[in-house]
Amino acid sequence: MCGIVAYVGERTAYPILIKGLQRLEYRGYDSAGIALLNKGIHVYKCQGKVKDLEKHTNGNAISGTIGMGHTRWATHGEPSDNNAHPHESENGKFIVVHNGIIENYAHLKKELINRGYNFKSETDTEVLANLIENIYLEKKVDAELAVRLALTKVVGAYGLVISCTDEKDQLIAARKGSPLVIGVGDKEYFLASDATPIVEYTDQVIYMNDEEVAIISREKLDMKSIQNDAKVPKIQKVDLSIEEIDKGDYEHFMLKEIYEQPSSIADTYRGRISLDKSKIFLGGITEALPAIAKANRIIIVACGTSWHAGLVGEYLFEEYARIPVEVEYASEFRYRNPVVSADDVVIAISQSGETADTLAAIKMAKEAGATIIGICNVAGSSIPRETHAGVYTHAGPEIGVASTKAFTSQVTVLTMMALLIGKKRLALDEITYSHMVDELTQIPEKIKEILKSEKHIKEIAETYQKASNVLYLGRGCLFPVALEGALKLKEISYIHAEGYPAAEMKHGPIALIDENMPVFVIATKDKSYEKIVSNIQEVKARNGKVIAIVTKGDTVITNMADHVIEVPDCHEALAPLLTVIPLQIISYHIAVLRGCNVDQPRNLAKSVTVE
Repeated sequence: MCGIVAYVGERTAYPILIKGLQRLEYRGYDSAGIALLNKGIHVYKCQGKVKDLEKHTNGNAISGTIGMGHTRWATHGEPSDNNAHPHESENGKFIVVHNGIIENYAHLKKELINRGYNFKSETDTEVLANLIENIYLEKKVDAELAVRLALTKVVGAYGLVISCTDEKDQLIAARKGSPLVIGVGDKEYFLASDATPIVEYTDQVIYMNDEEVAIISREKLDMKSIQNDAKVPKIQKVDLSIEEIDKGDYEHFMLKEIYEQPSSIADTYRGRISLDKSKIFLGGITEALPAIAKANRIIIVACGTSWHAGLVGEYLFEEYARIPVEVEYASEFRYRNPVVSADDVVIAISQSGETADTLAAIKMAKEAGATIIGICNVAGSSIPRETHAGVYTHAGPEIGVASTKAFTSQVTVLTMMALLIGKKRLALDEITYSHMVDELTQIPEKIKEILKSEKHIKEIAETYQKASNVLYLGRGCLFPVALEGALKLKEISYIHAEGYPAAEMKHGPIALIDENMPVFVIATKDKSYEKIVSNIQEVKARNGKVIAIVTKGDTVITNMADHVIEVPDCHEALAPLLTVIPLQIISYHIAVLRGCNVDQPRNLAKSVTVE
């Protein structure tokens, strides 16, 4: 979950590293550090954000054309100056930055202490730095071999950049389970946890595979396996621009990404729906379509917001494709003994394509013979490489830690998949199919209408910014939207919030309702409308404050609720794409009003690449 950036070339490394860390800060922002290699080795690190690191380095020697940087999300050891990366080995021979977790670090640390090593930090990374040094000094091998031998003793996940002070003209990188990208320039190379720090300098990248090691100097790049088998790097063109990773005129990335949703949804279905809106094409799953169509069941595995998108997918697949669906937290699925067979299809959803628990769930399901389909946003990430087939969401970079456009793009993909498979299975008639495809293409314009209500939504946020607890209610495919609305509020404003199926409120949560309890009710016109009206009456009878998301023109709930936010009318199966928008906006404004860091909420990171 940490961010790594490194550079080898002829430019001054410092500005490249600092700018790269700023672009990677969404991955972790507990502490930051850099190491610069020139005539000597200069390491600067401190607790806090990248801006604190800049202050820390002010006035110091920051020259050098080779260097590495790191922004941390703490796992082993609290955020502190000592626990910040880079980490140096005891005798100063090696410097390491690391993303991931070394699971057997305690055993390795004990062995190294017995050999006389002392430790300055609580991190697993310092253990690795000393392990490499110990092998280097005892076996009298070069740095590359010392790294490869050390990695054969390591259990866990890692993205690593390593420098040896005796071999200062090169960097060594290694990857297993944590992403690393190499940018290829003219007599220069860039390394990073993702492509965002690289695109300013080159669009030519190499996505490292698991158990690969790269030895990089200005003149050349050698890649091999940990076992020393030669590897031929595959250079790809990265489709990403500086403008996409810049806030522009928006105060926060989250607000920018909320407003990008009309475009990101259109980009998700662009080229996948015929001009006459009569057909859906999902080329990434064409070969897998027969297996999906005859599946006994679909198992959706995901975490966080992606899990909520999967819950919407459950309603869609069962309603329109008539295939039984189970939605599993990947973190739970992988640690029990699930019954999975070759007749099952497993759909793995992840914005980053690097979510550790989801990757582990995929590998488990593959071993059981299931067909694995991936839905993710980042080209070249691990999940597309581990799955049999898949669909990219094309949402563009999402920098804000609280996911917004990734959710709606994932739901868009799941909608298209459900409709396509439903038609192939003859579970969906031609008229309904064509009508829903047409309705899907209207969603971006309808979201633009909702965005015009931001001022009204902000006024509601002002009313409830000091709430201590909030309840979110929804029925059917809107229940996952209630969960997602509650998660957004928790993530960025630190207000306790819970999402519930509206009918379950009377089975416990109703005990919490009083005049101080705001209750968001997602109550658009659908087949359960009369039931949700009754649920609202139950809340009002106990003096709860009701904020209702309703279909434009609604008069019944409008006369009952304390506040109403209207959304345009749409097919009920597509309502999650509209109703989630005002919940994102109100969470954003409540967080801003409370003085919270919207883009970098405490204790969170964007890509959960550790277990």
